[in-house]
Amino acid sequence: MIDAFVESQGIPMNTINCKAIFGQGFVGDAPLLLAKPQTYMNLSGESTGPLAAYYKLPLNRVIVFHDDMNLPCGVLRLQHNGGHGSHNGLKSVIYHFRGNREFARLRIGIGRPPGQMDPKAFLLQKFNTIARERIDTALQEGVDVLKFLLSKGLTESARRFNTEQKYKHIRLQTLPA
Repeated sequence: MIDAFVESQGIPMNTINCKAIFGQGFVGDAPLLLAKPQTYMNLSGESTGPLAAYYKLPLNRVIVFHDDMNLPCGVLRLQHNGGHGSHNGLKSVIYHFRGNREFARLRIGIGRPPGQMDPKAFLLQKFNTIARERIDTALQEGVDVLKFLLSKGLTESARRFNTEQKYKHIRLQTLPA
């Protein structure tokens, strides 16, 4: 998501700070700090926690992007806050935010593993062609919602965006998988 966003906005990601590749820029008049943790995903809080503390970021100004097996592949959800939903990376982020869950998340659906496939194996495999197309489309939609969020705020963005995404999974189910 960050790669798609910085490419669309021309924001350089050329600094390493707190175990993350880091960039700063503006979208319109809105200042932006972007970080891609370089830890294992399950330890991403080791990067995000110190970054938020270093830059004195209020957590209501932080957005965490993460995959979600509980959403159909290619479906996005923007939410104000919440739990970790058994996502080990989010568990780490919440832990390093000292238990605070009051940060936004943009969840990117990757779907459930087929049949009896081990979820860990599913998470580590490459997407097939159709799933890759759905993810690529979702990333572009995510770029659009992030730009909208920077101008209109989280509440309005979540209301509008989640309404648009609500029935996307039904449209996707009618397409060949």
